[in-house]
Amino acid sequence: MTDIKMGISSCLLGNEVRHDGGHKRNTYVMSALSEYFSFRPFCPEVAIGLGVPRPTIRLSKIENQIRLVGTKNPDMDLTDDMNRWSENAMNGMDDLSGFILKSNSPSCGMERVRVYDSNGMPSRDGTGLFATVLMQKNPALPVEEEGRLNDPVLRENFIERVFVYYRWQKMVEDGFTVSDLMAFHQQHKFILLAHNEQEYRKLGPLIAAVNRDNLEHTADEYLVRMMACMKSRASRKRHTNVLMHVMGYLKKKINSDDKKELIEKLDNYRLGKVPLIVPITLMKHHLRVYPDEYISSQYYMAPYPEELMLRNMV
Repeated sequence: MTDIKMGISSCLLGNEVRHDGGHKRNTYVMSALSEYFSFRPFCPEVAIGLGVPRPTIRLSKIENQIRLVGTKNPDMDLTDDMNRWSENAMNGMDDLSGFILKSNSPSCGMERVRVYDSNGMPSRDGTGLFATVLMQKNPALPVEEEGRLNDPVLRENFIERVFVYYRWQKMVEDGFTVSDLMAFHQQHKFILLAHNEQEYRKLGPLIAAVNRDNLEHTADEYLVRMMACMKSRASRKRHTNVLMHVMGYLKKKINSDDKKELIEKLDNYRLGKVPLIVPITLMKHHLRVYPDEYISSQYYMAPYPEELMLRNMV
């Protein structure tokens, strides 16, 4: 699955591009994700001409503006250089399906980056300059920080979004029609329902109104709204709701004992006693015996390779 391309802060791959000449090699990225994604490294600070090693830099609030300056030399203002390079870097990112950023970085940090006031006191409310441009120019692109990937729910959420985004890219690349867009929505209904039912309900009318004249505009709006919907955490309650929908397609086919076992597994999952993989596995077993065309078309049942084992932890 290495044809799925993902941007990443270069230091997370073990490249020695940090200010001190070191790296921040991420074990999970290198051991688990490298089998499924082709990583494209970025180091904005090196890209704008800063050496390795180099003086540290930070975000500072100067005259109500966030500036990227030297920690010990605030007269070294790199804001314009960083913003200019970041804008230009966006031109080569259309084929990326996701991006993993280095947390706390004044260039790459996605959130809670330190911003220093005129007294040298930090507040945790900043975003790295490169990260800001990346997310503004690519609002639908799945973006996450390496530190947040330690959270099993956020990790599963991010990887799921990457695979959905990749499937979208393939559909667009192949040249899509009104029926293709409708089919894409149909195949991802349960995924969207698991994340945010309210937003899922709003996407239905948008797709229902699509035609050849408004296809491109509708597709652009749909993508942004779909990916925003998926940023909501898929809770145990929401997953249970989706799986009850799936069970509805089986209840007239399986016997009372099997039905009782399924309900028991769903209750155990809802109460946090077992991970999501337990009821999903049992559901898949019954669907192999009693296949259903509609459920088989739903990516919810297999949103990414099982070998990633993401549902074993949520």
